[in-house]
Amino acid sequence: MTALTRADWESRAKSLRFPNQCWIDGRAIAAIDQKTFDCISPIDGRVLTQIAAGDAADIDRAVNTARRAFEDGRWARQTPVQRKAILLKLAALMREHAEELALLETLDMGKPIGDALNVDVPLAAQHIAWMAEAIDKIYDSIAPTGADNFVTLRHEPLGVIGAVVPWNYPLLMAAWKIGPALASGNSVVLKPAEQASLTALRLGELASEAGLPDGVLNVVPGTGETAGRALGLHPDVDMVAFTGSTEVGKYFLRYAGDSNMKRVSLECGGKSPHIVLPDYHNLDIVAEAATWAIYYNQGEACNAGSRLFVHESQHEALVAKIIAQAKTIRQGHPLDPQTQMGAMVDHRQMQRVLGYVKSGCDEGAKLALGGQQVLAETGGFYIEPTILDYVDNKMTVAQEEIFGPVLSVIPWKTEDEVLQKANQTIFGLAAGIWTHDVRKIHHFADRLKSGLVYVNCWDRGAESVPFGGFKQSGFGRDKGIDAVHKYTDVKVVWVALDR
Repeated sequence: MTALTRADWESRAKSLRFPNQCWIDGRAIAAIDQKTFDCISPIDGRVLTQIAAGDAADIDRAVNTARRAFEDGRWARQTPVQRKAILLKLAALMREHAEELALLETLDMGKPIGDALNVDVPLAAQHIAWMAEAIDKIYDSIAPTGADNFVTLRHEPLGVIGAVVPWNYPLLMAAWKIGPALASGNSVVLKPAEQASLTALRLGELASEAGLPDGVLNVVPGTGETAGRALGLHPDVDMVAFTGSTEVGKYFLRYAGDSNMKRVSLECGGKSPHIVLPDYHNLDIVAEAATWAIYYNQGEACNAGSRLFVHESQHEALVAKIIAQAKTIRQGHPLDPQTQMGAMVDHRQMQRVLGYVKSGCDEGAKLALGGQQVLAETGGFYIEPTILDYVDNKMTVAQEEIFGPVLSVIPWKTEDEVLQKANQTIFGLAAGIWTHDVRKIHHFADRLKSGLVYVNCWDRGAESVPFGGFKQSGFGRDKGIDAVHKYTDVKVVWVALDR
């Protein structure tokens, strides 16, 4: 099959249907108050469509629908084989509609079409399929209590799950939430980010087409201040699973306490330390990894390697190689298959990132590369790859999550010093080390306060491996069997045999 060109993608975009209504009880419906918000493409600033702006009333309708679906057992009481077949069908439909989903994703949030088509959509479908296959392979257990008692430990679905997902990986993060939640037998109300709602809404449609009963998966777009808050406060939601900023994650903790003490799972921000030890001499490999650890997806990644700690003996050489590598990145129109780095999700995020660059320079960092808006003539929101060198770990750019293509380079002298600085952050999502010394691998892995530690690589993963962090990067894990159990409760059934 001939690869699609930019002209092909632009032609398809002209006839693309944009799902723009709430998806509740198996049908598309307007918000109760008929309000909408503009869906603006960061590629060129044009309005793609107007999306229903769900608020508390729409969330209430969706939660009530999900509760009815859960209580009558239309999904939860289906056999594992039946639920597995439907989720496998959903994964197959996602693959069948891969080009449509990728185009929606790229137009909506600005990532390169090649990444959306070859990474995001396949991984999202793969995740749904993995969770489907796990359904009939997870066993309950029997407690060892002796011959006079028979005690079973059963994993039962929690009920209604509120899933709140971010705009940087809209489809993939939606899959990470709904996959295990549905596999466990729950009903779901999904609230996508207002900056990127299109693929979540299309996912709701595809789930119905796959045979998921009406009301089991509902999608309510809207702002965090309205729809997100209402979902967090709703007394009939049993759990909220959230991916996004630490600041907003704390709101959901408050919402849970102010309502029904619902469970909360948080996958929040990061300021990940990427540490290069001087015994690792192949700086070309490190430079390539460090470049894509920060510039992939325009730096809009919670586990981006945003703080690069380089030993002073290698500092100048490695920074030079990263600059050379960064200059080879093809930045341009996201619908061009050759583009490797696209647009910021919106104008506000672009200005926020540029503000951090200015802050870093004002505080004494050296601007070694980039730092400017580019392609302004397109009407879109693009920032060139940027490097701030000689950053002090106490600077704002080293402590706050920028969520953009800005690398902070921090020279170091001693191992104790670099470990202290690496952990000197409120975050603890990911960390990376480069060394050939197996003793140092274990030493650093033990001391880094991080949920993920990459050794001689960055951002590798598998469906069977949990993803999540320490400290204010949140708690609870996505992916793997841990994620399935997260959406269940353990019920003890104690049968006395001596009576």
